[in-house]
Amino acid sequence: MTLDIKAKSLVHNPSADELKAMTAEMPQARLTSFGNYNVTTQVVSRSSASTFVVTDEPERFRGLKTISRDEYERVAKLQDEYIADQDMVVVDGFIGSDPDFRTRARLVIEKAHANIAGMQRQLYYEGGAQAHDEADTTVIYTPRLPVPDYPDDRLIAVDLDANVTRVFNADYFGESKKGGLRMWNNIVFDRGGLAMHAGCKVIPTADGDKVALIVGLSGTGKTTTTFTKQNGSLPVQDDFIALMPGGAVYTSENGCFAKTFGLDPQYEPTIHAALTTPDAYLENAGQKGDDVDFFDDSYTQNGRGTFEMGLIEHFDPSNLGKADILLILNRNQNIVPAVARLKAEQAAAYFMLGETTGTSAGGASEEGKALRVPGTNPFFPMVHDHQGNRLLELLESHPLDVYLMNTGYVGGGEGDDRAKKVKIPHSSAVVKAIAEGTITWTEDDDFGYEVATHVPDFPDEDYGLLQPAKHYADQGREDDYRAWVERLKTERREHFEQFPGLDDRIVKAIE
Repeated sequence: MTLDIKAKSLVHNPSADELKAMTAEMPQARLTSFGNYNVTTQVVSRSSASTFVVTDEPERFRGLKTISRDEYERVAKLQDEYIADQDMVVVDGFIGSDPDFRTRARLVIEKAHANIAGMQRQLYYEGGAQAHDEADTTVIYTPRLPVPDYPDDRLIAVDLDANVTRVFNADYFGESKKGGLRMWNNIVFDRGGLAMHAGCKVIPTADGDKVALIVGLSGTGKTTTTFTKQNGSLPVQDDFIALMPGGAVYTSENGCFAKTFGLDPQYEPTIHAALTTPDAYLENAGQKGDDVDFFDDSYTQNGRGTFEMGLIEHFDPSNLGKADILLILNRNQNIVPAVARLKAEQAAAYFMLGETTGTSAGGASEEGKALRVPGTNPFFPMVHDHQGNRLLELLESHPLDVYLMNTGYVGGGEGDDRAKKVKIPHSSAVVKAIAEGTITWTEDDDFGYEVATHVPDFPDEDYGLLQPAKHYADQGREDDYRAWVERLKTERREHFEQFPGLDDRIVKAIE
């Protein structure tokens, strides 16, 4: 899309200092003791109920909300007329670092919400460094313009034909970030790959570096797992990668959009250190005076922050080898083990199940509820069958070691004294052992995947996390365990009925 924005004023690619100065003028922005700004937003999570794909062929987008092209033209005209009377900011950059793979990206946003421009500038590669003659993806964002007759008078209209997303009446930064990445999903798929809602890290081992991809919904521990160190491992990417035929991996963002609630320097020192610098942006973090309290959830648990990867030690994506390991995170509360090893068909199946317990990142409608989100990617803008089939194709072109990891509980949920929590040190020990190949496995009789019988540095008293059947048996709850087995198998079969185009091998992998 060429730049043809008619506005009261237009600032093109302002510097980081200029955007910070604009943010300082926002009444909802507060300076913190760290020297950065914490912005309080009215919308505190992504607005999935207000997100619509533009099409006159809704059958092509089974399971997604759609609007007609005529309706899109109506709201686009409404937005363009509004912009004509507003002060606007444009930020150009790239999604992806590789010169042969990257996508030219653009954000157009009201100056009154300059923090969003500042945050997006940090996440783009070469954010604000140069203007594009034409962008491959464009997000046009008017946080103060409501659209009646849509949920909450809010609309995110996704035009995949032109790769333009128009956002109305939402001031949550995630709509800018996800707006570009949602369209990038489409671009990557057309190139033969799969965009995955995943972090990426490189773990040194005696057998060489291991490239690990960490897939998971927001709030499942994806960022934590990516940044937690094993053998001096370094993060490459926090949130989205492209996996291509032959195992090639491409990054998407030059920064991190991290959740701040519960941010503890003891367990997440890298993220904590980066977000407490003057260059970072905070959004909806707890604050009294100029003091930030990352454990204050009186406004929301979905506090967020952005920082550039240059603020931390990280692995240069230009030196990234092919993928070795895929971790599918699952924040569960029943009989899913802390780790299970999967065959290729099982990997595609559990990827499509996308099981987790919802968090505040998905809004009140998801928080605390058992969810199944295919690919753990709520931003995939096509029929979800394609995700599972494409992953199986990619695993056949380049086999990976694939593991299911539960980052929640075994034996019950929070507050249940019969339950055991999978803590960060547990998961870290598992990831280290996976990379080093030191786990001993046995096949699970009920689900056919392999569960661990031995993980180095895993506390003996917590082995019930590795073998849920043993945990339930030790508590005399065998009947509860059997009931969960039957329930999950039934629910999973029913879930797959939504995807008639899914490869039969994937469907049979859960039987």
